[in-house]
Amino acid sequence: MHPTFSIVLFTTAAGAGFGLLFLLGLGAPLGLLPLDPLFGLAGLGTAFVFAAGGLASSVFHLGRPERAWRAFSQWRSSWLSREGVLSVATAIPAAIFGIGWVFFGVVWGFVGLCGVAAATLAAGTIYCTGMIYASLKPIHQWRNRWTVPNYFALALMAGFLLLDLLIRFWFFWPVGTPILTVIAIAIAWVLKETYWRFIDTSSAVSSVMSATGLGRSGRVRMLEPPHTQANYLLREMGFLIARKHRARLRLVARIAAFALPGLLTLAALFLAGWVGAVLAGLAVASAALGLVVERWLFFAEAKHTVTLYYGADAA
Repeated sequence: MHPTFSIVLFTTAAGAGFGLLFLLGLGAPLGLLPLDPLFGLAGLGTAFVFAAGGLASSVFHLGRPERAWRAFSQWRSSWLSREGVLSVATAIPAAIFGIGWVFFGVVWGFVGLCGVAAATLAAGTIYCTGMIYASLKPIHQWRNRWTVPNYFALALMAGFLLLDLLIRFWFFWPVGTPILTVIAIAIAWVLKETYWRFIDTSSAVSSVMSATGLGRSGRVRMLEPPHTQANYLLREMGFLIARKHRARLRLVARIAAFALPGLLTLAALFLAGWVGAVLAGLAVASAALGLVVERWLFFAEAKHTVTLYYGADAA
């Protein structure tokens, strides 16, 4: 599939924002985070910027952005619509939680319940984002059991990285957050490698024989292409990435999204003050680059079944 930067930005930024909101909504009511209203403002403000910025960028992918509101009406059958509905619904308890925390310094009682509700809806939004792609039967690289867990793991990893950076402005030498961040990075890396191994060693059930219905007659091969020049299907659904470029970009993703953030966070675990904060900031910057590459590959490596009609041996 042809990677569009607006969708790459949407899935990475929104995932980080909702991942951070999930951690804040659960961590603050449980007393695991600083109760300082300024920390609440910084944390929830960062989550809002990432989530809202990512959602806003997705509108630019539409041919008619002014009709984006219509997507909310199809929630009975569309995971995209459900994602939009849940993202808006998340804002209501998140706003109550934010007002109670920032203006009144309260994170328990009804305000705390709103934080938990915001965290639950944020998790639901991430799930819907993953299901947008996991529900598409014609794309084998998306229609598998690893897509949604990867979206969850990467969103939590990004959320922990942001939280670890923010918390260092309130704690001189935090310990628990960087440990949890390293664990989240390790889990996300393992799931990503498992996903890559799956798409490398399997292919769609559909083949040229089944797509044309001529399999009973023997081996099927294309006599000539349906079109003499590139068209929309070939540009959008027949996008190809060279094997050597795929290997290089995967290496970049491994280093920038997982290895460097993990090492930097681990180093920051043993360093205090501004040195630890700088390392945590570098971990966030590296992960941002790596996740953009990872998400670009997620789209670029996907093959639509329609390509079987254009000469592809497998999808």
